[in-house]
Amino acid sequence: MKSYNSIQERIEILEDKLTAIHDEIETLKTPAKNNNERIIFKFIETGSTGKTKDFVRELGIKSPRDGLFSSGDVTKLIKDGAEDISPALLEIARQLASARNKNGPSR
Repeated sequence: MKSYNSIQERIEILEDKLTAIHDEIETLKTPAKNNNERIIFKFIETGSTGKTKDFVRELGIKSPRDGLFSSGDVTKLIKDGAEDISPALLEIARQLASARNKNGPSR
């Protein structure tokens, strides 16, 4: 753990983390408004593009290519985003995807 210039500095850092956690919780409590957000929520829930792909196929949602959804389509949606996805929700999914890519599956 790094050292701090003062206890107040440490407190401010911790308060910032609490605020970020609270904001993430509020984002996750907000119901999905459309299919793209449902897909992102499922990815956040499972942490798996494959499981998310299966979920999307069960719903009968077509990919942007007008075919069956693939894991690559899920990855592309997370990476590129879409206008109808909350930026805060997309950021959570990107952080999860990034952590999984760097460290393997995290639970």
